[in-house]
Amino acid sequence: MKLLIKNVRAIDPQTGLDKITDILSEDGIITEIGSISRGADRVIDCKARLIAFPGLFDMHVHFRDPGFTHKEDIFTGAEAAKAGGFTGVLLMPNTKPACDNPETAEYILKKGGRTGINIYTSACITKGMHSRELCDYDALKKAGAIAVTDDGRPVENAELMRTALELSKENGMTVLSHCEDLSIINGGIINKGEVSQKLGVKGMDRASEDYITAREIALAASCGAHIHICHVSTYGAVNIIRAAKKDGVKVTCETAPHYFTFTEEKLLGKDADYRMSPPLRTEKDRQAIENALLDGTIDCIITDHAPHTAEEKADFEKAPNGVVGLETSLAAALTRLYHTSKAELSKIAGLMSVNPRKILGLPPVMIKEGESCELCIFDPDLEWEVIPDKLRSKSKNTVFKGERLKGRNVYTICGGQIVYELQDSV
Repeated sequence: MKLLIKNVRAIDPQTGLDKITDILSEDGIITEIGSISRGADRVIDCKARLIAFPGLFDMHVHFRDPGFTHKEDIFTGAEAAKAGGFTGVLLMPNTKPACDNPETAEYILKKGGRTGINIYTSACITKGMHSRELCDYDALKKAGAIAVTDDGRPVENAELMRTALELSKENGMTVLSHCEDLSIINGGIINKGEVSQKLGVKGMDRASEDYITAREIALAASCGAHIHICHVSTYGAVNIIRAAKKDGVKVTCETAPHYFTFTEEKLLGKDADYRMSPPLRTEKDRQAIENALLDGTIDCIITDHAPHTAEEKADFEKAPNGVVGLETSLAAALTRLYHTSKAELSKIAGLMSVNPRKILGLPPVMIKEGESCELCIFDPDLEWEVIPDKLRSKSKNTVFKGERLKGRNVYTICGGQIVYELQDSV
């Protein structure tokens, strides 16, 4: 198939590309960038107002498959990813059964291979995520897993975590850590502070995140390994990571749009759709997360896409933590960072496309002749209201419901194929 994209502003921080141009893809490969007059099977005229990034990559999503497919499955999760501009995602392993064995990893990747985008999976650090025994990493890597994490909970045994980090230097699998000490959280459901006091509910002390973040960095430094810190939400964790980077520790980290957009004030309405783990924090935390994105302390934006049904989210105090985010992530980043003149578009491309792949050791996706055609093409100025029922995810638990965002993905192209197209958009 020949696909010609006309008059698009192509931005790729890896090559320094930032210009209005044409892009020709033939059989999935970018064959020409420039002024192109040749015909094609499909022509998309972007009219100099749409922007192309290398396809986005989310290195932290939950597709709930196997075991919880009433919330999401690999196919519906992939549809949500396509709508958001993502051509690749990394799945977390807290499924049922957990992805702690080659058979489950193979099942996930086989199903993911039929989605039209690039599905990768992580595997558990410990068997059953019970913090008692390490998994067989060689077998899991052979089955296709590219990272290990017990996401959803920390590895409670520090020596096991240190050993996993030591082994990562040999097997090349990135170690991701969910930094929340469960004994400190002790049943808390939102950030411990003024809002939890007003609502009379148990809070989650920020020390739970700061403590495990510091522990992981100390363990990684002790053996010269790389550690990736998941969903950073506190100013304390930001300061710890920033200092560690200055000291030369091999640490990277991520955050999600809700942490640089909202605060714990959203919980005053007792709506469990605003509950996630770690929780929304204070304005001081929100500002710290934003600043850390801008100064490079935080390496990438993820969604922690965590679907739950409306029935599960109905009871504020008993509902599971987690929110969906694949379809709103780019729009939220554009709204909060680009349209406020805090970040250039090339910075957002780095946070959402380039850096996640680099952290995981995956091949780069570039807008360059001879490279695979993977593009997120979006309208930076398109304003829209987030209506949960219109989301492609099976679950609708989004923190952005009813919000007006500025910027929206219009086309997602993977391997030269248009896998998503926003209707009536151009």
